[in-house]
Amino acid sequence: MSSQSLVNQKRLAASVLKCGVHRVWLDPERSSDIAAAIAREDIRELITDGAIASHQKKGVSRGRARAKMAKRSYGHCKGPGRRKGSAGARDPKKRRWIRKIRAQRRVLREMRASGEINPTIYRSFYRRSAGGQFRTVSHLKAQIEIGREK
Repeated sequence: MSSQSLVNQKRLAASVLKCGVHRVWLDPERSSDIAAAIAREDIRELITDGAIASHQKKGVSRGRARAKMAKRSYGHCKGPGRRKGSAGARDPKKRRWIRKIRAQRRVLREMRASGEINPTIYRSFYRRSAGGQFRTVSHLKAQIEIGREK
């Protein structure tokens, strides 16, 4: 049988398998059985027999993307040639502030919970950090130490 006579069967199979015509595979050794199938029910039987099947969808591998992301995680592939925005666009001031203030507040909460500082000192340093007095968490801790010594 020529492949021209199986066009209808392929179309029906695509409809039954809920895939595109190009993903339908017809067993070349069972072409006479497939040519005889003219109803959807016949097609369904051939699918259960394995004479008709659908090819797996072709996907795009994320392997290369994962490798690139891994390199970027330790600073590679981030040179000036890759950059489109200014430093401020790539890491906005507000984002930087949010990261910094959350870290400082987290440390203050932990210190208060563990009893390293009392609630009065906590509140005082909380307000100071909100005012941007401390550059980093280590700067904040150093100031707390200096405050303790006094």
